[in-house]
Amino acid sequence: MNKTWKHTLVALTAALSCAVAGVAAAQDIKPRLIRFGYGLNDDSVQGRAARHLAQELEKLSGGKMKMKTFGSASLGSDEQMQSALVGGVQEMMVGSTAPLATMVKEFGVFDLPFLFNSDKEADAVLDGPLGERLLKMLDAKGLVGLVYWENGFRNLTNSRHPVVKAEDLQGIKLRVMQNQVALGVFNALGANAVPMPFSELFTALETRTVDGQENPVTTIQSSKFYEVQPYLTITRHVYTPWVVLASKKWWDTLSPDEQKLIRQAAVASRDFERQDSRADSKKAMDTLKEHGMKINVVSDEEIARMRQKVQPVVDKTTQELGPELVKELQEEIQKARG
Repeated sequence: MNKTWKHTLVALTAALSCAVAGVAAAQDIKPRLIRFGYGLNDDSVQGRAARHLAQELEKLSGGKMKMKTFGSASLGSDEQMQSALVGGVQEMMVGSTAPLATMVKEFGVFDLPFLFNSDKEADAVLDGPLGERLLKMLDAKGLVGLVYWENGFRNLTNSRHPVVKAEDLQGIKLRVMQNQVALGVFNALGANAVPMPFSELFTALETRTVDGQENPVTTIQSSKFYEVQPYLTITRHVYTPWVVLASKKWWDTLSPDEQKLIRQAAVASRDFERQDSRADSKKAMDTLKEHGMKINVVSDEEIARMRQKVQPVVDKTTQELGPELVKELQEEIQKARG
C-alpha cells in the first residue's frame, strides 16, 4: 500500500471515529424526560402552573430537560402518585398536604382552623423556616419537597339557608375532607359533619344526601356547585396549600446543576401559581354571583366566636402534632403580622 492510500485510510478512520463520537455525544445530550402529575383538569390553576413549570424548566436548561404534564389524575390519585414517587417509577407531582400527613404527621398542622388572616401570612410561613423544615422532613420518606403552591382559603356552601353565625350550622349535613380535624371542627360548630370523597360530592349535593360542603371558591366555581348550592358563606376557615414533590430515588440520580435548575423552575412556578390563583379567585366570585348564589361574609366578631367553639379540637390536635410545632407556627404567623 502506497503512502497516499495509507494517508487516505488514516483520514477515513479518523473521520469515522469522529462521526461515531458525534453520535455518542448526541445520545448523551438526549433531553431528560420528566413526568409531572396533578389531580385537577388541564384548564385549572394546577394545569396552568404545571405548564408554566415545564416551560420554565425547558428554558432554563436550554432544552436539556423536558417535562410532560399529566392532569385529571391520569397518573392516579395524590396517594397513588406519592407511592409512585417513593418507588421511583414517577418523577414529579403536585398534591395536597392531607396524604403527606399520613407520612409526616406534622403536615397536619395546616388542617388547624382559622390560622391565617391573609395570603401574605400564609406565604411568609410556607416560604419561611417552618415551611422549609417540613419539606425537608419528606427526604426520609422517599420524597423531595420543593415548593408550596396555593389551593386557597376554604369557604362554606349549603342548600338550606345563609350561615351568618355558628348556630346557623345546627343540623346542616356538611361534607368535609376525610380527616379527623375537619370532622371535629364542624361537629364542634354544630354541623353534622360527613366525610366523603370529593368525586362523590356533586351527586350527594344534588340528591340532598348532604346539605353543604366547604372548598375554595375556585373549586366551588369550576365544580359548578352553584347549580345545587344557592348559599355561599365566606368563612376562610382553613388555608390549604399544595406541595410540589419529586421522587428521592430519581432526584439522587441528577447532577447538582440539574437539581438547581429544577428548584429554580419550581420557585418560578410557585410565584406564577399564587398570582394566578388569587386572580382566579376574584373571577370565580364574579361567576358565582352571576349564577345567582347568595353570598355573605361572616363578621370578625363571629369568627372569634367560632374560634372559641373549636378550641378543644385545636388543643387535642396540638397535643397530637406536638405543642412545640404549633407554638413555632403561631410565632411565625405573629412575625408575619408585624
